[in-house]
Amino acid sequence: MANQVDALYIYLLVVAGFMTALIFLTILVLAIKYRRVHGREAQQIEGSLILEITWSVIPFFVMLTFFIWGAVIYFRERTPPADATEVYVVAKQWMWKIEHAEGQSEINELHVPIGQNTKLIMTSQDVIHSFFVPAFRIKQDVLPGRYTTAWFKATKPGHYHLFCAEYCGTMHSGMGGDIVVMEPQEYAQWMAGTAVAPLRETGKQLFSALGCATCHRFDVQGRGPNLVGVYNKPVLLEDGRTVIADENYVRESILNPTAKIVNGFKPVMPTFQGLVSEEQLNALVAYVKSLAQPPPGTAGLQSQPATFPAQTEKMQVQ
Repeated sequence: MANQVDALYIYLLVVAGFMTALIFLTILVLAIKYRRVHGREAQQIEGSLILEITWSVIPFFVMLTFFIWGAVIYFRERTPPADATEVYVVAKQWMWKIEHAEGQSEINELHVPIGQNTKLIMTSQDVIHSFFVPAFRIKQDVLPGRYTTAWFKATKPGHYHLFCAEYCGTMHSGMGGDIVVMEPQEYAQWMAGTAVAPLRETGKQLFSALGCATCHRFDVQGRGPNLVGVYNKPVLLEDGRTVIADENYVRESILNPTAKIVNGFKPVMPTFQGLVSEEQLNALVAYVKSLAQPPPGTAGLQSQPATFPAQTEKMQVQ
């Protein structure tokens, strides 16, 4: 996206420069033509519909090109490709903690291969930070208490500086890192260098160890909703609203389960705010997202009604 962002920015500069030169040239010509001369007076124009329309319509259409071009780039930047590889980022004074879906963890570094769409799912452990990679032309605020997302596709190997672009405390200037872009084969070797469990498997273990499966059974008998196929689907709430079960919804359902109660279920799940870390939350969210198909050993699984897919509203975790 960097070339498109640069092209729009250059276009803005060219138009602004042209209009600035045109205005100053007009002022100069009129100042010379109508300079003070004895016996000569300028004639006041008392209204001109053509003139009014001209200086209103032309700038309007010029500004409209800015808006349309900018909107196209914005929506492309805000819509990660469906095949994007997900990376979880936790910002903390004063470091970036990064965890790949495959399970590898990094501090202040993110390794990615050339040509891979990478989606960043980010949250802050303390204050507002901002994930800024100037070479990629991406900058996204990272907020405590919720997820924000950004994505990129690196096209050239190298090390690219990562900065925090939001003042976050006394060591703000030292909160940096690198995006390490590698050739696919080199990246595969780097990934294979550490044998770790995928993030979803870590989430699955937490889901079991923390008692979530007690209520969130993979049938219709549990006190909590069935979580299979829940992610990114519409959910009917008890107050009649319909929401989409995205990452923020799953996160909120774990930390504040009474905020949005699924239709047909009671608010029996306790809150787990402060009882699970940000990394554990990421693992649990990754596991819920992975439940697009029935887990092994759940033959004969019955699905929830389509009007209110299973949710983590009452996920038993602590």
